[in-house]
Parts: sequence; C-alpha cells; structure tokens
Amino acid sequence: MTDVCATLVADYLSSLEHERKLSEHTLRGYAHELSELRTVAGERPLIALSSVDIRGAAARAHAAGLASRSIAHRLSVWRSFYRWVALHHELAANPVSAVRAPKRPRTLPKAISADDAARLMNAPPLHAGDPVESARDHAMLELFYSSGLRLAELVDLDVRYTDADGYRSPGWVDFESGDVHVTGKGKRQRIVPVGSKALAALRAWLAVRDQWVRLDPLPLFVSVRGRRMAPGVVRDRVKRLALAAGVPANVHPHVLRHSFATHVLQSSGDLRAVQEMLGHASIAATQVYTSLDFQHLAKVYDAAHPRAKKRS
Repeated sequence: MTDVCATLVADYLSSLEHERKLSEHTLRGYAHELSELRTVAGERPLIALSSVDIRGAAARAHAAGLASRSIAHRLSVWRSFYRWVALHHELAANPVSAVRAPKRPRTLPKAISADDAARLMNAPPLHAGDPVESARDHAMLELFYSSGLRLAELVDLDVRYTDADGYRSPGWVDFESGDVHVTGKGKRQRIVPVGSKALAALRAWLAVRDQWVRLDPLPLFVSVRGRRMAPGVVRDRVKRLALAAGVPANVHPHVLRHSFATHVLQSSGDLRAVQEMLGHASIAATQVYTSLDFQHLAKVYDAAHPRAKKRS
C-alpha cells in the first residue's frame, strides 16, 4: 500500500512540475506537505482518508504549535491533491473540502520608519576595504526600498534582458526608462519605477561588477565567486547591514517591501497604485496597508490634537 501511495504522490508532483510549471522551491513545499499526509494515513491508502482524519490532523498540528497560516497552506495542498486524484482515480469525496484551518490572528506587516530607512540606505559597509562588495550591497538595499521587490524577484534579476538558447530573463533593470521588470508570484510580470538614488547606486555597482563576474555574465547581483546570489545570503546581508546602521528592528527584505508600500501609501494615498507596484493579484492583499496608514494618522493625532489625551 505504501508503494501505491508513493506512486500517487509522485504522479501528482510530476503533473505540477510539467503541467503547471511550478518552481523547484514550490514543489519541495508540496512534497513536504504530502509526506505529512502520508503520515496521517499510516498504512491506509490516501483515498481512504475521511474529513474526520483531516480535521484531527489539523487539530493536532494546531495543538503542537504550528501556525494557523502553515496549517491553512497544508490543507490547501491536500485539498488540491485530492482534486487531482478525483480527476484520475475513483474518489467518493474530497476529505479536505469541508475542513478549515484555525482562524489566525490578524497581523499587520512590519515596517521601519522613513528615518530608519534613510539610516539603512547609508549603512556603513560590512567590509570597509572592499569597495565592490560595498557597492553591491548598497545597490541591493536601494533597489529593495525603491521598488518594493520580493527577495526572489531581486535575486532573479539579470543585468540585461536576454532571450536565447531556451532562457528568458525573468527580470532586469531598464536604465533608459528608469524601471525594473520583474516576474512575481504566479508568473505575473510587472514593471515598477526605480528611484533616482537606486538608479545611481545600480550604476555604481555595474561600474565595478565585472571584477567579480567569472562564469555567468547574466545575473545582476553576484557573489565574490561570480555566481548569482543565493536568497539566504542576501537576507543575511540585509540583516547585518541594518545592525551596522543601528536600526532597532529585525530587518529583512520583506520588511523593506512593507516599508516601501507603507511610505508610498502615506505619501500618495493611492492604494491601487501600491497594489500594482507590489504585484498583488487582489486589492484585498494591499488593503492591510490602510490599517498601517491609519495607525500613522492616529499617532499624529495623539501628538498634535489638544484633546487627544482624553480619548479612551
């Protein structure tokens, strides 16, 4: 029975890879969640599980401390798996269809202040004697904050658009138009403006970048070994640069994305424009920033209004 379950899961993952063209990272996540489903099944076939089994598994995960968001993702993977099973095999009912994850607390995105952002953009280099590394790190920080890119979007950028030998650039910077072209979640492409300071930092990096380029000339941001930078390395550098700048927060690339969105919304009030620049498929995903903006306005009110302290 174990072999049958393994074959079923393997066939499903193969369909995700070749039909839906999911990334390797996403496929690993699906494989992990499906291994958890096989654990729930034990020696039983996967198609024999009921909603009682799935609900019990979700309850146990919640009791063990797994975040509601992670449980929701797990159930989503399982639900999609059983939909696929129903198309290719006999299945009485999808056992996940009526199971919902525990309600998660509403959390607002973290953002640093505009002053802290300015301090971070002027962070001292981690290695003062290496101007190449310093130029690269500064360009990455400026581009994160200037255009609100996701970490994966930034590391995927090429130095120029390329479409040859079966490879097409997922992203690149157009210096003439002052834009960055990126491919985000769901393979959705968008164009985001790049600020003048970020463009200047990118030009300074490109002026010295060739000193590190050895094997692959395409990546915009490369390591000292000349390879495209790994996401984990970029995340670590952002954190260390923030500490060096004295920013009192746990800063990572997504914090800079949230800060970009918050500061643009506070200045413009244009929620739709922020949605487009972030690449959100739905305006609902962007509306959380209106709560952040209200918090900003409330602080201004508390500091300025003569009767503010009398509010409960």
